[in-house]
Amino acid sequence: MRKEFFILMVLLSVFLATGCTDTEQQPDTTTITEPDTTTTAQSETSKLIVSTTTSLEDTGLLEEIEAAFEDKYPGVDVLVISGGTGIAIQYGERGDADILLTHDKSREEEFVNNGFGTNRTEIAYNYFWIVGPENDPAGINGLNATEAFTRIMEEGQNDSDQVKFASRGDDSGTHAREKKIWESTGVSYGEVNSSGEWYIESGRGMGETLLLSNEQNAYTLTDSGTFLAYANEGRIQIVPIVTAGDELLNVYAAMPVNPEKHPNVNYEGAQNFVDFLVSSEGQEIIGNFGREQYGEPLFTPISEGLPS
Repeated sequence: MRKEFFILMVLLSVFLATGCTDTEQQPDTTTITEPDTTTTAQSETSKLIVSTTTSLEDTGLLEEIEAAFEDKYPGVDVLVISGGTGIAIQYGERGDADILLTHDKSREEEFVNNGFGTNRTEIAYNYFWIVGPENDPAGINGLNATEAFTRIMEEGQNDSDQVKFASRGDDSGTHAREKKIWESTGVSYGEVNSSGEWYIESGRGMGETLLLSNEQNAYTLTDSGTFLAYANEGRIQIVPIVTAGDELLNVYAAMPVNPEKHPNVNYEGAQNFVDFLVSSEGQEIIGNFGREQYGEPLFTPISEGLPS
């Protein structure tokens, strides 16, 4: 009995040992997975980060251009960062954007000259407008931009309840042009900025500054495109007053970020975007944008030439 029991225990031990060994030799099927098709699909799509001004974003032009570009280049996903020109340029200098769309020529040329951008290509223009209350309390109608700013400051200091000026105050292209016009009056911007309650800084984008100006019954400097978009929607009641003159010409340009400074940028996509903007298709989109909705285009394509 003991012998039979001993033989039985030996056989059982051999069986268990063999079973464990076989188990260890079985492939671990839990580590075998199907290819991640989602990751593969994402890797086939390249992102193009466009850092732009609020005026191109607020008008809706960039949304239309983005859709047309992605149709032509289906492997590209365009992502838009909207802010003032100063912010856009900071993104470019840090390599956090692939291409800039801005409207401040002196800073754009500096960006390229310092090696942050490879080139500067003008794509379109419109005008800055001085807009304000319909009753024009400062009496600027018929004046040029410099004369109008001088009058607004004089009347604002005399009666800040009746005459106000709302500035973006955000280092944008519009704010840069405003400061340039103030300097042309012979008064420094620092003096203007600290001269009384008539001068208001919003620290916001163009659309929000227009809303503030409307609320405060104040004058402001705006690009014509954003003004027309907001006026057409019935969001503001202030009106254009000074709309012409070389001082108010507003030119937009595109600048790809230099891959020698930032190797991570999508330079090929950026250059394709520039080429698309100045192509016949891109220029047609720019030239027709707003014509049906506002009765006039919000931008003039650069292919028509700058005004002489």
